[in-house]
Amino acid sequence: MTDPLTTLSETRVFGGRLKRVRHQSAAVRCEMTFAIFLPPQVEDGAKVPVFYWLSGLTCTDENFTQKAGAFRVAAELGLAIVAPDTSPRGEGVPGDPDGAWDFGQGAGFYVDATEEPWARHYRMHDYVTRELPALVEGNFPVSGRRSIAGHSMGGHGALVCALKHPGFYKAVSAFAPIVNPAAVPWGEKAFGRYLGPDQDRWLDWDACALIGKAKERLPILIDQGDRDGFLEAQLKPQALVAAAEAAGHPLTLRMQPGYDHSYFFISTFIEDHLRHHAAALAG
Repeated sequence: MTDPLTTLSETRVFGGRLKRVRHQSAAVRCEMTFAIFLPPQVEDGAKVPVFYWLSGLTCTDENFTQKAGAFRVAAELGLAIVAPDTSPRGEGVPGDPDGAWDFGQGAGFYVDATEEPWARHYRMHDYVTRELPALVEGNFPVSGRRSIAGHSMGGHGALVCALKHPGFYKAVSAFAPIVNPAAVPWGEKAFGRYLGPDQDRWLDWDACALIGKAKERLPILIDQGDRDGFLEAQLKPQALVAAAEAAGHPLTLRMQPGYDHSYFFISTFIEDHLRHHAAALAG
């Protein structure tokens, strides 16, 4: 073991094991919890690739593990799944000063904050792309092959992580992502506080702005429900489609009729995403 980890729980599922783990994070300067599913192949000595999942607003590490229904297929494909929390938490970590649900604890937006009082703790991009992979790869039987996906705020996070770190991930996908946070209310609120008033700096964390200068053309898969209540005001997937077309970046947007923003939607199509990632991770 290279870092002190505390196992909070361990559960047998589809021949593998799901663990919840707590550790002290240097990136966000508080205790963090993440979930890791290790498929049955590791019990035969295999080192398996990792599918990272970033959840959305108000979520913890447990939403995906309890609601997505991903473990049967992940066990079949030999994929580990890592699901971190969505923000720093705990005493001394500031939340929304107005007590709202769309900012602060549970709403880290996967950026590295530059403004006080957020800059000390809200460095979720650094945590997800640097500290967490090093911790996972140093303590569990996994390979160095990674992919990333997410939902809503986490879909934004997954896209930005992949676009900002060419070569680090083998696949990227998203469910109902916030693709243009610099131009929608959720993002404007979060970026204004985490990153300050200079909107040019916001574009460093916006998939629509990043895709045009991406150094790697990693294909993007997006599923979006057409009955999603946030579709028009907050998500606007066609903005990313237009940016991808202008940049010649491969992107598949699948509009799913009748589906909303919930985990019922995610659980319906998660198998497609896991198989998409497994094919890329197999290389």
